[in-house]
Amino acid sequence: MFDPASVVSNLPHRPGVYRMLNGAGDVLYVGKALDLKKRVASYFQKSGSLSPRILLMVGQVAALEATVTRSEAEALLLESNLIKTLTPRYNILFRDDKTYPYLVLTGHRYPRLGFHRGGLDKRHHYFGPFPNAGAVRESIALLQKVFRLRTCEDTVFVHRSRPCLLHQIRRCTAPCVGLIGEHEYAEDVGAAALFLAGKEDQVIERLAARMSDAALRLDYEEAAVFRDRIAALRNVREKQFVSGTGDDTDVIAYGRAAGVVCVNLVMIRGGRHLGDKNFFPRNADECSPEQVIEAFMQQHYLQHAPPSRIVARTKNRALEQSLAERAGHKVRIDVKPGGAARAWLDMAERNAALGASQALAQQATQAGRLGALQQALDVPETVQRIECFDVSHTLGEATVASCVVYDRSALQKSEYRRYNIRVNTDDPSPIDAGAIAPGDDYAALREALTRRYRKIVAGEGRVPDLVLIDGGKGQLAVATEVFAELGMTDVALVAVAKGEDRRPGQEQLLLPGRAGPLRLGSDHPGLHLVQQVRDEAHRFAIQGHRARRGKTRNTSTLENIPGIGSKRRHSLLSRFGGLRGLVAASVEELAQVEGISRELAERIYDELH
Repeated sequence: MFDPASVVSNLPHRPGVYRMLNGAGDVLYVGKALDLKKRVASYFQKSGSLSPRILLMVGQVAALEATVTRSEAEALLLESNLIKTLTPRYNILFRDDKTYPYLVLTGHRYPRLGFHRGGLDKRHHYFGPFPNAGAVRESIALLQKVFRLRTCEDTVFVHRSRPCLLHQIRRCTAPCVGLIGEHEYAEDVGAAALFLAGKEDQVIERLAARMSDAALRLDYEEAAVFRDRIAALRNVREKQFVSGTGDDTDVIAYGRAAGVVCVNLVMIRGGRHLGDKNFFPRNADECSPEQVIEAFMQQHYLQHAPPSRIVARTKNRALEQSLAERAGHKVRIDVKPGGAARAWLDMAERNAALGASQALAQQATQAGRLGALQQALDVPETVQRIECFDVSHTLGEATVASCVVYDRSALQKSEYRRYNIRVNTDDPSPIDAGAIAPGDDYAALREALTRRYRKIVAGEGRVPDLVLIDGGKGQLAVATEVFAELGMTDVALVAVAKGEDRRPGQEQLLLPGRAGPLRLGSDHPGLHLVQQVRDEAHRFAIQGHRARRGKTRNTSTLENIPGIGSKRRHSLLSRFGGLRGLVAASVEELAQVEGISRELAERIYDELH
């Protein structure tokens, strides 16, 4: 039995982190404390200060672990890491978004302006992060218009023999074919970097100087180009730049509607308002705005470097110190902003409240749809988790099956899965025993269902309440057989067949044991939910199929032959004019290529035939 008194008596009056565990050893909650002994003791005192949620948690505690740290700031960092790693049930949890996009100026001789996600390379210059991809593309379009920097990949850039369409529409100065000198192009790159850093006044001064110089040389056409750039910059500054300093700032605001909590993050970089993003935490229903915002800052800035200034309604010296240590520079949390910053915070709070209201309305709509579907299918109200399957291929090539998950009134994208299906080909090489015939949708569906639910039956996932299959009677029969083989007879199965004209609203729902199809009206909320989940499965399958097919198209057959590197591959393709000519070549002709021995030529011929 868990004895809280003995546990508390052994805790020191020191800062640290504590972890509450249940009987199975799962971590229920991770917390930090300036004084471990006092903080942990507060959970087990007989007072009415604890919320119902915390009381429920305390009732499940079977063990407690504690780690002493040197300071409260160090405890904050450890707490953030443990929450991210363990995802405790009773902590406020934010979705970990690791894919913020950046705008990049590469470190090449003629730098490329581009969109970037992922790790950062020290050789290049990055600007951001941006809250969404649209903000990056909008910035790229602006910079193309004003500074006319190249956006093409290096492989395209080095092989150009004449200017591309972007040069013709005045979006690129065509450094690929030498229509601009290296020095002039470097000036444009430097001006773009200054603009992105919020120093637009310096950029306008530079452009004005270049315009005056062109006018003195009587080159009025060039002067007009710089005049138009200056006008475009001033127009953009009026629309996109906020008043105040050019410091990098994040504005964080809290909003609530009934049981839905929303945190709005506004990103301002170099004086530019890059946009905002809403976050919807879990387990935050009974938490105060200060607790939610503090949890957001802890978890968000664990992955992303904090700016020099954060505007929010909560202040925590230890958190401020911890963020500064992570960032390597001073971080100031401004709780009483004035002027423009106050307007930013007010705007963020309105957006957070609006986001919470919209999410609440969406949940109500989805709950209504789910209830209507439950009633139409005559299934109990406990049916909440829906999984849907679809198969995509092109004439049997690159077959991919998808599985999407709908749960907790939303599509759960982190739980989506794709299954690459092996297909027999006319290649005389040995065929895998598990491969299917090209275009056999039934066999592809059988394989996907078996691979998915064999693991779930073994205890590696949650059992769905309802499974949708995009297809007709044949697909339904296959799914019924697979579920019977796996012993999952308590899962509801429905096949979604398209109507006679294949128009939305005419779908037919096929159920095992039912004589005829179930037709819901085009305005039926339950059908709208089925369409939403089915369309998402279709999109996800097509996306995977196109990626797999594209990979096949872009991969040379020669890459799989041992002894053929990039140089020999280039020599072979150049000599025979491509893969078709290479396939038609004899062993003797292959052996005449420089660097290709008779033995290697025979190996190439055998692999190609």
